[in-house]
Amino acid sequence: MKAIQLLFKTNPSYAPLIARLTLGFVMFPHGAQKMLGWFGGDGFSGTMNSFTQQMHIPAALAFLAIMAEFAGSLGLITGLLGRIAAFGIAVNMTVAILTVHATNGFFMNWFGNQKGEGFEYHLLAIGLALIVIFQGAGKASLDALIARRLAAK
Repeated sequence: MKAIQLLFKTNPSYAPLIARLTLGFVMFPHGAQKMLGWFGGDGFSGTMNSFTQQMHIPAALAFLAIMAEFAGSLGLITGLLGRIAAFGIAVNMTVAILTVHATNGFFMNWFGNQKGEGFEYHLLAIGLALIVIFQGAGKASLDALIARRLAAK
């Protein structure tokens, strides 16, 4: 099987569909904050400035982080390049844990008595992303449609 066929191959079940839609719809507002300034976000320029000037992230990596959340969430919602989209989000969540959230412990800051947010949300996102990485985009995905067309050729 060619590499391109492996990229689009998907388990045609509901589990990866549910995982990708859940992750995609949860990540979309975060990506839209960073890219478009929606939902109270800083937009692309503000986020790039924050990542590069305040957090000292190289510009190329900052750009990839923004794109992983924004384009990755859209890819998950539509089921286009689901594995790549899920991988990008999983990497973002792993970096967020290691650079920011691990020092705040496991739990979210539900009652405002911690100095920041824990990493439980990030682990859930990684878990959903792993389902899509291993199973593909699932039912009702553009990946499934592309895989069928590639197999027919």
